[in-house]
Amino acid sequence: MASTRKQQLKALQSNLKAVTSLGGRGRPKIGEEEFMAVVERFGLSKSALAKIREAVAGEDWGAGPFLGNYYSGLKRTKVEEYEQVARKVFGVKYALGLSSGTGALHSAFVAAGVGPGTEVICPGIGFVATPASVVLAKGVPVFCDVDESLCIDPAKIEALITPRTIAIAPTHVMGGVCDMRPIMKIARKHKLKVVEDAAQSTGATYRGKRVGSIGDAGCFSIAAYKIVGAGEGGLLITNNKRMWERANQVAECGGLWRPDRFGPPRYDGELFCGTNYRMTELEAAMDAVQLRRMPVTVRRFNRIKLSILKRVKPFRGITGQKLNDPEGDAGYAMRFFPETVELARKIAAGLQEAGLNAAARGHNAPPDWHLYSHMYPVRLQRGPVGRECVYTCPHYTAKGGRVEYGNECPVADDLWARAVTINLNQWYTAQDCREIAEVINMVLGKFCKSS
Repeated sequence: MASTRKQQLKALQSNLKAVTSLGGRGRPKIGEEEFMAVVERFGLSKSALAKIREAVAGEDWGAGPFLGNYYSGLKRTKVEEYEQVARKVFGVKYALGLSSGTGALHSAFVAAGVGPGTEVICPGIGFVATPASVVLAKGVPVFCDVDESLCIDPAKIEALITPRTIAIAPTHVMGGVCDMRPIMKIARKHKLKVVEDAAQSTGATYRGKRVGSIGDAGCFSIAAYKIVGAGEGGLLITNNKRMWERANQVAECGGLWRPDRFGPPRYDGELFCGTNYRMTELEAAMDAVQLRRMPVTVRRFNRIKLSILKRVKPFRGITGQKLNDPEGDAGYAMRFFPETVELARKIAAGLQEAGLNAAARGHNAPPDWHLYSHMYPVRLQRGPVGRECVYTCPHYTAKGGRVEYGNECPVADDLWARAVTINLNQWYTAQDCREIAEVINMVLGKFCKSS
């Protein structure tokens, strides 16, 4: 019986034909139309688009490109190129390209050990994404007041530290930089992690170091509406390998970052349930270009700002924004604080009439999620289906944890209402800077006396 089966199999094999060619060949999954859809987004003229289409129409697209950040194989992906540029520009050992700044913050907080029963000290001025990401990581945000730099006030941090505190999250606000030296001193004294939110000041420096590279981890929004970025992307940097690995597990739960993707844990705590914040190849391709020219862009902004500031005269009733490192400021806006909200409104209106891009909020302005008192997703302590459990978690309450949000940052409330902001352009000429300074002096002189 067995011999008969062998004979039948042998006969079948002898009759099989080798496949020499396949006739079925369709269009690539991603090809000419997709390419042109991207090119059209750049707003080129119809004639330019027609020439580009003509140039690529005869191309053999093969199977088409693979635009996901998956396995690199023999060829480096654009995300890997982006991360390499980030490591060089920021002078760090590890970089992780992500889909957004919020994804970077969430990943960084988990990497720092934020979880049930923990607290993170956040500034009263920043963006809601920072404390919201603490909540996403199952921690409780505690708000700290700011000083006249609009950044977290180092003198007020220690009073907020409890046995539940695990990290400080200084935010480099609107082009400025936090006073990182005392912040790091406090953090090391109390054995706390520091997660820098540098989304609003990408490329700025503090005492010669890029913000984001000073703490244990730095987070960035590399986005179209920031100094650096083409669409919607993010970046996390660190010099701590274990934090980088934990951040990867949050951001890429599929395990693509691991040497053995499906292998068992190499150490306790390496593997846990994460999500997917992977950056796309198209985003990385453009943002790598943006990151390379970031130092020049920031220097240009800084030069413009300092050129104007040195020409602005002192006036009674006007306090300039504190600059923790004038030479390191990202420089895309300048601010000062008139002594009253009403004076701030008059000055802002005068600057606008003179042709400058200026504004002042006042007390009755609409809510803004850059100010702690308006950060309703956090302050209401609500979750998707009821009260957010981090505030009532036994791990938290058993340690004496309880947070009641109120008016805990009065300086932030006051400065936010009185600030006059003048937005700047990196392409201003020297003559532009002189004229802008003259206009500012003229308007301030209309309402205030020289000091």
